[in-house]
Amino acid sequence: MRLLFLGDLVGRAGRNVVIERLPGLIEDYALDFVVVNGENAAGGFGITEEICQDVIDAGADVVTLGNHSWDQRDALVFITRQDRLLRPVNYPQGTPGRGSHLYTARNGANVLVMNVMGRVYMDALNDPFATVGRELDACPLAQVADAVVVDMHAEATSEKQAMGHFCDGRASLVVGTHTHVPTADHQILEHGTAYMSDAGMCGDYDSVLGMEKDEPINRFITKIPSGRFTASSGPATLCGVAVETDDRTGLATKVAPVRIGGKLSQAVPDFW
Repeated sequence: MRLLFLGDLVGRAGRNVVIERLPGLIEDYALDFVVVNGENAAGGFGITEEICQDVIDAGADVVTLGNHSWDQRDALVFITRQDRLLRPVNYPQGTPGRGSHLYTARNGANVLVMNVMGRVYMDALNDPFATVGRELDACPLAQVADAVVVDMHAEATSEKQAMGHFCDGRASLVVGTHTHVPTADHQILEHGTAYMSDAGMCGDYDSVLGMEKDEPINRFITKIPSGRFTASSGPATLCGVAVETDDRTGLATKVAPVRIGGKLSQAVPDFW
């Protein structure tokens, strides 16, 4: 099974590179399932229903969120009717939407996707480890799910790595989002789970985390806001991670970074 996970879409540049490139990637490389983190898709802050649908129409099977889930207030409403949009699973009980769900891939396989938010240097939600553990127990890999993808939306690399090892052998892929910089630590862990600390962003890298540079620099220098953060609109890089899984176990057999377009060095998996 071929899985593609794309990191945080940032603004129009990030949306455009995904919407333009994803259909061709799915067709050219016979991708079975695609997950896209869309929490910065609306100008860098949250997601709208229209944008969510555009990303799904481009080929995303699931769109995940994070700490900007509710920046666009209508997300609290439309998430209840959009079952392909996931917010962090460890929000308190009663929060609109869902944090995990079992989906059907293009090849007919069952794929459990989970969005979870870390607590180190983030707004503290419910315990991510206990929550993820319960979800994995309820839908075990190779028994109910043919593949399991965990989007660990977190600031601290240590917390992401700990989640990777916590899920090792019970998930196909644990991948970090939120910090917008692709890491070079993609690997298959000891018990067969593919892992990468951060998938990077889909956005303009001639920026500060996808935002036009002047305002972030000014705030670092003066400690005084002089305006709003604005998503940078230059040529974007599509960033993510590709995984192939074993059809019997659901565990990873191959993992590689994906970087297409824009300023970053290009990377396409050699197993595609």
